[in-house]
Formats: sequence, C-alpha cells, structure tokens
Amino acid sequence: MAEKKATTKKAAEVKETKVAAKKSTTAKKAAPKAAAKATVAVNAENIGFKAGDVYQVLAAAEKALAVKEIAKAAKISEEETLLGLGWLFKEGKLLSTEDNKVVLA
Repeated sequence: MAEKKATTKKAAEVKETKVAAKKSTTAKKAAPKAAAKATVAVNAENIGFKAGDVYQVLAAAEKALAVKEIAKAAKISEEETLLGLGWLFKEGKLLSTEDNKVVLA
C-alpha cells in the first residue's frame, strides 16, 4: 500500500512539473508578440520626418486621401500618419474634406 502511495505521489509531481514547463513555454511564446509592437518616438525630429512622408504621398497622389491610404502609401503606421498630419495642419499645408479625407492646401 505504501508503495502505491509513493508511485501516485511521484506521478503527481511529474504531472506538476510538466504543467509548469508547459506554462513557461507558453509565456515565452507570448512575450515576442508583445515585444513586436512598434513604438512611436514622439519628438520634433521624428514627427517632422513623418510629416515629410505624408506630404510626399499627398503631393504624388494629387487627390484627397484617407488616413489609412496615406499610411499604406507612406509605409508608416496610422499613429505616425496622424502625427505628421497634425504637423502639416498646424503649418497650414492641408485641408480636410467632408468625407474625412485630406488634401494639400
């Protein structure tokens, strides 16, 4: 009987070890996804460069574009696009249209 309890106890310990190992592997897999999210450096120099990217896309398009369209064409995130748009709006270089699109002034 004592032998059976010892075997059951060992089996439980092995099971706990496997569960702990599985949890640690799952945590390691989840970490890179969180780290992969890009961050936007909010400083005058970076925002100025993004404004230039936005301006170049709008100048090349010669028509009103939505934020998503600008971001895709400039190959920057929507957040960076919005920062660039803010810069250009402040300088008076842009006009907005009724359908939430942006065009050069």
